Amino acid sequence: MMIKFSIITVTFNAGRAFSTTADSVLSQIYSEVEHIVVDGASTDGTLDLARRYAQRNEESASGHEVVVRSEPDKGIYDAMQKGLNMATGDYVCFLNAGDWLPSADTLLTIADKIDLDCRPGVLYGDTDIVDDEGRFLFHRRLSPPERLTWRSFRQGMVVCHQAFYARTDIAQAVDYDQSFRLSADVDWCIRVMKKCEEKGLELKNLHSTVVNYLREGQSTRHHRASLKERFRIMARHYGWLPTVALHAWFALRMLVR
Repeated sequence: MMIKFSIITVTFNAGRAFSTTADSVLSQIYSEVEHIVVDGASTDGTLDLARRYAQRNEESASGHEVVVRSEPDKGIYDAMQKGLNMATGDYVCFLNAGDWLPSADTLLTIADKIDLDCRPGVLYGDTDIVDDEGRFLFHRRLSPPERLTWRSFRQGMVVCHQAFYARTDIAQAVDYDQSFRLSADVDWCIRVMKKCEEKGLELKNLHSTVVNYLREGQSTRHHRASLKERFRIMARHYGWLPTVALHAWFALRMLVR
């Protein structure tokens, strides 16, 4: 039995970035891949690119499935929820337009590290940051801990959302909280990990770089609002006083440097 991956890409007027992402999935030598493209009724040609990508995939020998859905949505997390609901693979991961899988054997490498008799609840790896020309900039500042738990995110989002592969049955039991407009992915990852702990499921470190992440994103463009949301999320999961104390420590540490 082979593990099947559902890769979800959400797009809206992402014509400049989409092909990089699509090509990286199409190039995967691992065959059990479902690529779900959820487009928010783009007007810049993104949908045409997605449909041509689906056609190219059909004509290739990849063995992949490509599903394209386009309709207006209520925001990025509404679109991500739609993609999550559509997923039929064993593991699901979100790959934004502009982000890409580092090599043609990325998914094969991940699959080889999965124990089929005791499938982990989450697989997580490292992230490299790239610019919009695809040039390597640096390794992500927050790096995954050797042993990840839902408490690890007290120190920040130590695993990038695109490097976080959740078992689909667990992921689909946890809806995105769309009251968060910029950081619902942080809240979702924490709740997925909590669900894994409840079920006694391992969170497995892949010890490899599994995504190239485009530096510019929603939370980067709206940094202050994103930080406020993340504070609310930390307070929800870890308590208000510990969150205040931790942020005070972060601020003091920055002053001392």
